[in-house]
Amino acid sequence: MLGNPAPVTAAATLQPLFDAFLGGSPPITFQFWDGSHAGPPSGPERVVFRNADAIRRIAWGPGELGFGRAYVVGDIELEGDPFKVMRAIEQVVPHDMKPSPKAVAEAVRAAKRLGVLSRPLPPPPEEAHFRGRRHSRARDRSAVTHHYDVGNDFYRIILGPSMSYSCARFEHEDSTLEEAQASKHDLVCRKLGLDRRPGMRLLDVGCGWGSLAMHAAQHHEADVVGITISAAQAELARKRVAEAGLAGHVEIRLQDYRELGEQTFDAVSSVGMFEHVGRSHMAGYFSVLRRSLRSHGRLLNHAISTPGGSRLGRRSFVGRYVFPDGELQDVGDVMVAMQQAGFEVRDVESLREHYAQTLRHWVANLDAHWDEAVAEVGLHRARIWRIYMIGSALGFEDAGLSIHQVLGAIDDDEGGSGLPPTRATMA
Repeated sequence: MLGNPAPVTAAATLQPLFDAFLGGSPPITFQFWDGSHAGPPSGPERVVFRNADAIRRIAWGPGELGFGRAYVVGDIELEGDPFKVMRAIEQVVPHDMKPSPKAVAEAVRAAKRLGVLSRPLPPPPEEAHFRGRRHSRARDRSAVTHHYDVGNDFYRIILGPSMSYSCARFEHEDSTLEEAQASKHDLVCRKLGLDRRPGMRLLDVGCGWGSLAMHAAQHHEADVVGITISAAQAELARKRVAEAGLAGHVEIRLQDYRELGEQTFDAVSSVGMFEHVGRSHMAGYFSVLRRSLRSHGRLLNHAISTPGGSRLGRRSFVGRYVFPDGELQDVGDVMVAMQQAGFEVRDVESLREHYAQTLRHWVANLDAHWDEAVAEVGLHRARIWRIYMIGSALGFEDAGLSIHQVLGAIDDDEGGSGLPPTRATMA
């Protein structure tokens, strides 16, 4: 007499899908809610699907968006070294996944067998939805508020005492994050020539919590105007400036770069802000900064770049949850735009590996203070920042992302730039 057939497991149901997409099993263990698994049977790194809703979210949002939503709400968990897990996941869920007709058919069949073809689940409420013209002042303010005004204490947990939300510069293998951020600040100041004489006027566009502005005032005796359109950043930056006794040398304004007016400066720094400008506004951005500089003035544009440029679209996880309306430009296009605005490009430096290391420090800070971070911003947002920073670190490590400092100078009427003859004083 025949016994009852063995129940069909989630892993067995999904195996044809893995075959269609990957040509075999996944490179890492996928553990499913019914105890079955696909991929290697053992190992510390694995992706745990806690319920069928994880598959349902991925089915309705193929690629990184559906996977990211499932992770944010806790339908998916990463076990083991998160960087190794995410590296393996990128092979399974690539950013630009374009499934073949066979893969789509297999996905539909598997979804039917698992019963996940009902209506899509609502996305996590932290997802950004904006109206209005892209990169208008009002929409840019909404995008910046979405990203930066989640809580100064949350950023303090991630960034540490330096409160610098941009790529650090690790001069030595054993440099701490704080030492590396100070090194980056000093590199920016020296490239801008703030060490030439005391009292030089610096405009810091996208000043964040005031760290670079304070460094320039403390170590190079500069007079600094820092501008940001994040109310939370401006509030804390002013407090930090006052506590450091620098109120007479650093002014923090809640101001858009398009509202600068006629004031002029000896130098302009733009560190980690350019990603919010957008390709359509790039020429206008550099024109505004050019008008803000005196003869022999310098601009240091420090920004994430990618070959060919990239707009963080509605189907990307980072575009929906982290940097809505964000855009990355090709460094070559940035140089052309700066030159067309009247700058002479004098120096270009990549800090790609340094940003990967910076992000790993930030993830370590978040993990070390996880309960505190969750108490500040909630579990969903803490998980958003964790997976975004892990994925970004990997992007810098494999050169899909880079970061460049581009130094532009304003010549005088006789063609003199005022720059030193070599990079020795700037390096």
